[in-house]
Amino acid sequence: MPNKKSAEKRVRQSEQRRQKNRGYQKRIKEISKEIDKKIHENAEREELMQLLSKSFKIIDTAKSHGAVHKNYAARKKSKLHLKVKKYLGEMAPESSPVNE
Repeated sequence: MPNKKSAEKRVRQSEQRRQKNRGYQKRIKEISKEIDKKIHENAEREELMQLLSKSFKIIDTAKSHGAVHKNYAARKKSKLHLKVKKYLGEMAPESSPVNE
């Protein structure tokens, strides 16, 4: 238990920040699961692309508010994008090493 007024205020502030950050992280997890669900349900291309755009916006918002690290945000966006591209069949074929 804090002994000073300023310490009590810091406890309140840190709890508010923790709750807000958890909300951002929860939204990121929910949108990721929603994309997985749509892929397993064989969703249409337009629907998936809209969902991907929405997920990028959510991740960028969380990053700008400091809820997640910028590298985590970039990695998450990249993984989601690759997952959607793979499902839609837009992955470039694996390049085999050239034998000279």
